[in-house]
Amino acid sequence: MTDRDIPERYLDGCAQILAEVAATGRRLTREEVASRRAFGEQAADAGYGLRALVSAHLSAARTAWPQTSGSAADALAAVQQIIDAFAEGYERAQRQAVRQEEAARREFIDDLLYGRSDLGRLAERAERFGLRLSQAHAVAVAQGPAAYEEGAPVPRRVEQALITRFGNRDVLLTTKDGRLLCVAPGHEDEILPYFAKQAHAATDGGRVAIGRPQPGPGGVVQSYEEALNALELAERLELDDPVLRAADLLVYPVLTRDRQAMSELVHDALGPLATARGGAQPLLETLTAYFDSGCVAAEAARRLSLSVRALTYRLERIHKLTGANPADPAHRYMLQTAVIGARLLDWPATGF
Repeated sequence: MTDRDIPERYLDGCAQILAEVAATGRRLTREEVASRRAFGEQAADAGYGLRALVSAHLSAARTAWPQTSGSAADALAAVQQIIDAFAEGYERAQRQAVRQEEAARREFIDDLLYGRSDLGRLAERAERFGLRLSQAHAVAVAQGPAAYEEGAPVPRRVEQALITRFGNRDVLLTTKDGRLLCVAPGHEDEILPYFAKQAHAATDGGRVAIGRPQPGPGGVVQSYEEALNALELAERLELDDPVLRAADLLVYPVLTRDRQAMSELVHDALGPLATARGGAQPLLETLTAYFDSGCVAAEAARRLSLSVRALTYRLERIHKLTGANPADPAHRYMLQTAVIGARLLDWPATGF
């Protein structure tokens, strides 16, 4: 676009102001400054570029110059004041537009993740932000030692890495409750693992959970909730994996679906450990390390910083108190399930 394409209405009164200011050496009045700002806002709202608008003002000043009395310095000062006021209004309108766009994006993201909007309307709005909700989507959530906000260095670094690697493939990167989120098409198998790698590095070793691909407009919120649940499970179970997949953790929601039954199992299988000297916690940690190490006593002892003899003594104590032998395959599944249930129910801290 050239300055010739700029409508004359955005320059209305410019030549007259220029002539008066150049002739008298006065500064623009408050009303004149306000009118230039208003024209700047209107031009920005209409979508005209600032470069072409400034060029149009300079062309108008050059046309009026032969008719302008006074010194060149006063004339140039007048042009500067006019353009400065006009640009201020233009920039103010641009900032307002950005704020409105950010507010609309945040509202859309909140509705998308909480499922609060009509699904048909949500799908229409999603196209504006590069998502086609008619297809399946998966969500990855990254949680680090600090809270992250949109536009901060960490989200920008991760976003730049994704753009460099994949370009624009209907990916939405945002933040929610201090976490980084990436929404990607379900069939794009490389995007979320790459996001997880970049987010893990950018958040100084933070943890990332990836939900399963879910179809339709409501699929994003389902996958998002799966990722959040995976992060919560990882914290409760003290899992060390930096990247968690909800698909690999499905057994845990199944185990806790009947909370009453799980509570009874923990009570019956592990309750007697509470009578041990020092309480149930040390023995529960022993079982956890033993099962996590594949029932290898030497590895479990190393993890607990114990001797193998001390570990063996603890296992014998557990056998005596509960009647179940951790080394016996017939008892192992029941005990291991009870240990998982205890970690999920935060027993013995919460009691029964």
